[in-house]
Amino acid sequence: MSYTFRIIENNNINSIIPLVQKLNDNKQSEAILKQRFAEMVTQNYECAGIFDGEKLIGISGMWFCTRHYSGKSIEVDHVYIDDSYRGKGLGKQFFKWIYDYAKQRGCKSVELNTYVQNYPSHKFYYNEGFEILGYHFFKKL
Repeated sequence: MSYTFRIIENNNINSIIPLVQKLNDNKQSEAILKQRFAEMVTQNYECAGIFDGEKLIGISGMWFCTRHYSGKSIEVDHVYIDDSYRGKGLGKQFFKWIYDYAKQRGCKSVELNTYVQNYPSHKFYYNEGFEILGYHFFKKL
């Protein structure tokens, strides 16, 4: 099979919602996600997709910023590959594509958060050379 990796255009950002809902067990309604993604695309956010033909089978959000401790960086967010496409080396290929894209954008580092209970992702990120830098805290206001 031949898969392609590419940026999802802002005017098609809602195409990622079904995969985001799978990642988060439908915790947010489609309406809320549409509203949030519409705002996110105005804030240094992009989303990359993995495509099997024209079918979207994987996603990764990408936030671009400059941090005092690392310089220009990319923060990878809500990475998800459809269950039926896992175990085929797509994650490794996708991350290579993301690293190359980030370098083209002038980034010097990659950061990400992953859910505490998502053990398979921890193994993947360790194998990609990521190290734990700190804890991600969250508080609703």
